Amino acid sequence: MVEESGSPGSPGSPGPSGALESSAGEAARQLAGQVLERLRAGGQTVAVAESLTGGLVAAALTDVPGSSAAFRGGVVAYATELKAELLGVDAVMLQRHGAIYPPVAAAMAQGVRARLGATYGVATTGVAGPASADGQPVGTAHIAVSVADDTVVRTIALVGDRHEIRRLTVEHVLGLLLGRLREESY
Repeated sequence: MVEESGSPGSPGSPGPSGALESSAGEAARQLAGQVLERLRAGGQTVAVAESLTGGLVAAALTDVPGSSAAFRGGVVAYATELKAELLGVDAVMLQRHGAIYPPVAAAMAQGVRARLGATYGVATTGVAGPASADGQPVGTAHIAVSVADDTVVRTIALVGDRHEIRRLTVEHVLGLLLGRLREESY
């Protein structure tokens, strides 16, 4: 079987500089590289739980050569019931508040960290559009980073089309994780 490389400018193909481009954009690739460098240096790992981003956080991390030293894996729990079944998010909370709710992001990050045996868990949930969902407007995103007994959640309001909202969410969650890793190094 012969595999063909992507066309120039497509994710995973060489960009103008000859370097591979990230599926989630160049800023995400750079953040992912910094995250993985810090994780490897500290002997730590990360796992991801994604809804809004549909695997783009995992893609950004695995686009970096050597990522297997620190990336445990990911769960794309797009359907609401999968957040409960695969990640342990409380089903009653999901029924009452829907999937686009800050404590859901926290529970997703905690669940993926525990289930995949990682030092850090990160999660994304939100609305990329084109229509609102769970009573939340397009551009609403909840991101979370979990480590041991500490979970941080941020709610962000993004503007753009579906692709832009998802791309920016990846950048924000990787930035949140990088900030947390920097705190650990002090």
